[in-house]
Amino acid sequence: MRLVNRHPRRRTGLLLGAIPIVLLVLVYLIVAAQRHAILPTDKIFPLPAAMIKAMGAMMFEADPLSGQRVFWADTLASLQRLGLGLIISTAAALLVGLVLGVLPPVRATFGPLVTGIAVIPPIALLPVLFIALGLGETAKVALIVIGITPVMVRDIASYVAELPREQIVKALTLGASSWQVMIRVALPQAMPRLIHAVRLALGPAWVFLISAEAIASDIGLGYRIFLVRRYLSMDVVIPYVAWIALLAIVMDVALAKLSRRAFPWAHGASH
Repeated sequence: MRLVNRHPRRRTGLLLGAIPIVLLVLVYLIVAAQRHAILPTDKIFPLPAAMIKAMGAMMFEADPLSGQRVFWADTLASLQRLGLGLIISTAAALLVGLVLGVLPPVRATFGPLVTGIAVIPPIALLPVLFIALGLGETAKVALIVIGITPVMVRDIASYVAELPREQIVKALTLGASSWQVMIRVALPQAMPRLIHAVRLALGPAWVFLISAEAIASDIGLGYRIFLVRRYLSMDVVIPYVAWIALLAIVMDVALAKLSRRAFPWAHGASH
């Protein structure tokens, strides 16, 4: 049987997906062991024991200055910023995307503007945001919103605009208004696409969050990574990066399950 026709079962797929990760960890452990055999004080490739010790202190010991457990405080601060940015972006993308997708005159008027904003590198706007909005939470959340909303809007608008014309004609024939077409025809079909757009936006959203925290913040995962890098504290940087990856994976899996349960028809389910 050709590979193109082979579809691994769920358990087999999980096993296959774990193989590259295990190999990557093994390669790291081998390289780290070799470097420490030559230079026991090496900081670039810390051994697991050093990472566990460093993270244990950050997770379970209170910081003398703030009194907080640094790791959990950083995680909570970053998740709050990311969550708020995603909520605002999702709501804006759904509203604007539906309007652009359903109403051709509006799409013709504002579509080029959305496209122009979408191609601007959001990181380039970071100094402008900090000058205009200050160094507080608003600028960090705004960077996430500006970074992912235009792309999500374009995706939703394009999807809605490509819905079968017959559906809209039938709704109009039955006396539906443009608003009713938007709510009763386009909205239900756009929801699975919206969740998909959020999943695709998770990666860029994390990038913008970490960038904002690294430049102007006193707490957060990105702030901590760029703070300890000055001291070559890779025993903190590597676990923090791994933790960010784990959080992103959990969020992606949760959104995928939500989409399948809420909209099984969009995933080929028969019920």
